[in-house]
Amino acid sequence: MFIIRWILGRLILLFNFIFAPAKPNHSSETQSKLDELTKNLKLYQYHACPFCVKVRRAIRRLGLNVELVDAKQEQHQQDLVNLGGRSMVPCLRIEEDGKVTWMYESSDIITYLEDLSSK
Repeated sequence: MFIIRWILGRLILLFNFIFAPAKPNHSSETQSKLDELTKNLKLYQYHACPFCVKVRRAIRRLGLNVELVDAKQEQHQQDLVNLGGRSMVPCLRIEEDGKVTWMYESSDIITYLEDLSSK
């Protein structure tokens, strides 16, 4: 089962590379505004996870700069469990006004990012 998952993960990465969405050409003012809105966001993810790839594609399509965190590293995995409550990826860590929220579902994360980029 490990081999099948590994092969599928690599195929997903290959197709993502070949068919990567284009980055939008934002003006420098718009990009600065988006960077300010996303500076307190972190996406905890696995590189070959299909749901994580889905969120990263949306981030690229929207032209956002969100910090990517490798959740396979022990410290980040513990942060997910201890602070977020679950060991599930993708997970978007949102820090607003000193309050931290952990969002887990890829579709919810994409909807949040789309709403954020339309502000």
